[in-house]
Amino acid sequence: MKLTKKGHACVRIEQEGRTLVIDPGAFTEEDAVAGADAILITHEHFDHFQEDHLRAALDGNPAAAVWTLASVADQVSAAFPGRVHTVGEGDTFTAAGFDIEVHGQLHAVIHPDIPRITNVGYVINGSLFHPGDALTVPNRPVDTLLLPVHAPWNKLSEVIDYVRAVKPQRAIDIHNALLSDIAPVVYDRMLGPEGPGVGGAEHLRLASGEHVQL
Repeated sequence: MKLTKKGHACVRIEQEGRTLVIDPGAFTEEDAVAGADAILITHEHFDHFQEDHLRAALDGNPAAAVWTLASVADQVSAAFPGRVHTVGEGDTFTAAGFDIEVHGQLHAVIHPDIPRITNVGYVINGSLFHPGDALTVPNRPVDTLLLPVHAPWNKLSEVIDYVRAVKPQRAIDIHNALLSDIAPVVYDRMLGPEGPGVGGAEHLRLASGEHVQL
């Protein structure tokens, strides 16, 4: 699989001529969904779900479809009957030739006064995990973890412990649109060999548009 980092929490995954896009939100470039065969959305927050992006992808490719939880599906399914599929924890399905497992139920706690919404994560082809806005530990090993490094709901010690708990071979930063250019000076050091340790996982930070072969 070829994974290309796009803005914020969005990634494009390509394999054998098929393209899967996860979480094209408001901080994601419009071209992130270009040519997508399938789109996965983890939850309804605007930085992960941008209705205009979905419409562009579905209008551009009549065979494209979306898999997401009910709170998102309810907003777009009427406009694209039969092309928006509702999923939840424990579900497995195939999207554009990719094998998908659904893990997780709830968004991480932002503040006790803010009600928690639903959130799911996706394991792709048994090796890549996108958790959305949660620190869900999938009940299976994965080679690559897409790591939410900065959000209103997390802190660095939790990020380090999350990598330790998942035990991937590599962790690639996502959810980083709000970080300034100086933030990696701290984050890269703490998640790398000079930090407290993340169980030997390789830590990667890709600029938007950069890709890595998994």
